[in-house]
Order: sequence, then structure tokens, then C-alpha cells
Amino acid sequence: MLEGEARPVMAELVATTGRPMVHDLRAVLDAITYVTRYGIEWRALPVDFPPHEAIYAFFLRWSGRGLPERLAGRLRGRLRVLAGRGELPTAGCLDSQTVKAAETVGAAACGYDAGKKIKGQKRHVAVDTLGLLLCVIVTAASVQDRDGAHPLPTWPREKFSTIALVWADGGYACSPGHATCHA
Repeated sequence: MLEGEARPVMAELVATTGRPMVHDLRAVLDAITYVTRYGIEWRALPVDFPPHEAIYAFFLRWSGRGLPERLAGRLRGRLRVLAGRGELPTAGCLDSQTVKAAETVGAAACGYDAGKKIKGQKRHVAVDTLGLLLCVIVTAASVQDRDGAHPLPTWPREKFSTIALVWADGGYACSPGHATCHA
């Protein structure tokens, strides 16, 4: 990202209501990245980072304002342009993956995928043709693709009006009037 493009994003991250920032913004961003990259609990952050309560509060505030999604969208657009594509995708792909759930995942969010013989959760993912993330929906593994991810085939088209084609396996049903799906 160019230096000039980063300024409005950083200004939006720093914007606060209330008392001034106590923790270094870079340390906060690094801590959030650490949690998402390694899939750890907030409380398990190493002591090198600011307190986990502060990091979690930043994350909640930024998420409430939609900043992570907007930042990911800007990055996706920039990566697409660098790859010689248009900023907005015109095609995408849908699929699901069943993964084992951690012991801390509640029984309501967990299920058994008889086809894969895995007890856990299922993530339904929509990506563009470069493999860049568009949308994720997480369900219990026992939920069929057509039931658990019914908004997924229409979501990319609603979010990105430029999408005209979506590839999906036979488990997904597409709604008429939305992006064309090919199984």
C-alpha cells in the first residue's frame, strides 16, 4: 500500500470518542493479526502486546464500524489491480470445507458431517478468480451446503454488482435472477 493511501485508513482507525489512545496503534494491529493468524484466544496473547482487554475493545469498536471488511476490500482491490485485473471481481467460486472443532466450541455450533466422517464445523467460502476472499459463513458440520449457506450464492452478487458468474459444486442451489451458477 502506498504511503498516501494509508493515511485516510489510519486516520479512521485512530478516530476515537472519549479518552486519548494509551496503546501504540501498531501494537494493537499486530496483536489482532496475531490472534487471527494463530487462532488463539484473546487471553492467550503474549505479554509483548498490550493487555488483551484493550486489544479486544479495539477489535469490537472497529468491527462495529465495519473497518476490517472495508480494509480487506481495499486490499483485495489493490491486489487485483496489481495482478492486471479490474478492481472489482466479475466471477467467483463457492465451496465448503468441514473442519474439526475445538473443544471450546459449543454443541449447538458443532455437528457431524457423515460424508467426511468429521465432527466439527463447516465453512462456506466465496472467493474471486484470484482466490481472494469475498465472504465466509460458518455452520455446524451437519448442515448441508444448500441449507447452511443459502445466502452465499447471492451474497457476492449483492455486494459486488460486477459478478456475473459463480462456480459452485452441486451442493449449492442458486436463486434465479442472481449470478449465473455453474456446478
